[in-house]
This record gives sequence, structure tokens and C-alpha cells, in this order.
Amino acid sequence: MDYIAREDALALLKKYNKDPFHMQHALTVEAVMRWYAKELGYGDAEEYWGIVGLLHDIDFELYPEEHCLKAPELLREGDVGEDIIHAVVSHGYGITVGCGVTLDVAPEHEMEKVLFAADELTGLIGAAALMRPSKSTKDMELKSLKKKYKSKGFAAGCSREVIERGAGQLGWDLEKLLTMTLQAMAATEDTIQAEVEAER
Repeated sequence: MDYIAREDALALLKKYNKDPFHMQHALTVEAVMRWYAKELGYGDAEEYWGIVGLLHDIDFELYPEEHCLKAPELLREGDVGEDIIHAVVSHGYGITVGCGVTLDVAPEHEMEKVLFAADELTGLIGAAALMRPSKSTKDMELKSLKKKYKSKGFAAGCSREVIERGAGQLGWDLEKLLTMTLQAMAATEDTIQAEVEAER
């Protein structure tokens, strides 16, 4: 499969994203997607899954009102293939963005469904980790995450409805999605931290 090189994808992301929070989120989702590729039997496509994760929010910082609508233009300018563009756009499926458009490109491949399901959840798990003395996911237990998940006031910007819809699209129950995404973040935490430090 032919697709944009990782260093070119990172340069393209940085062209439109300067905020350290957005960069950390992109690097987190990249690492989590790579973990899922290996875990779900797509190890030969690990880099590809990662690049989709890296680029998934490319338009959010500069064009939040047109999230997932502006992305194809930015990605095509960077010579990104239509398959990656479809994956990026599909992570907004069913969501109404600020300009009033409801996104209608559905996730089809398992990779796209994982991105849809895990994207919001990484934000919630990251917020939960920051509340811990260790500031880490490595010592976080599932029951602790579930408690935070059920608390509607906690990380309210992370849509539970989207997370649950994502689990459903994968044919998973919520507990499986929570368990695996927590495992993914714990396993990749050091890698993500090193990447974040390198970008500072």
C-alpha cells in the first residue's frame, strides 16, 4: 500500500497545528491506532493506521467550525491519498459541526471504526490520568476509569454518546472498548511522552 511517509504527515500536521494540546492529542491517537493495528491482527498496516491517527484532526485547530469538512482540502494539498482522507472524515460521522453541517461519511473499514471509537475516549482517559497522583495511565484500573466515565460532569467535552456509538459500530460492548483503549494508552504512554518532548 502506497501512502504518505510519516515524517511528511507530521510536517503537514504541524503546518496547521501549533497548539501543544492538539499536537499531543494527534500523537496520542497515532500511538493508540498503532497499538490497535497490532492487537487486532493488522500488524503489517501499523504505520498506515498510525498516520490516519496522526492526521485525523488536521483541520480542527484552524477550522473548528468546519471540522472534517476542511480536512480533505488540506490533506489533498499534502498529496494524501483518498483512502486516508475518507478515514479522517469518517471519524466525524453523524456529528453536527459548528457551521451546522451533519457529517455523513460513515466508517467502513475496521481501522476507521477504531478511530471513531477511540478518539474521544483517549481524551477522557488522558483527563482521568491527570487527576491521579502519578499523572499516568499505567497504574489506572478499569474500575477507576468506569467511575470517571459515568460521572457526566467529568471531561464533559468527551461525548459518551460518540464513544458508545463507536463501540456499537465495532460490535463491542463498552467495557471492551474501555479496557483495550486504556491498555493501549498505558502501553504507549512513554512513546507518546517522548514524541511530545521531541516536538517542544
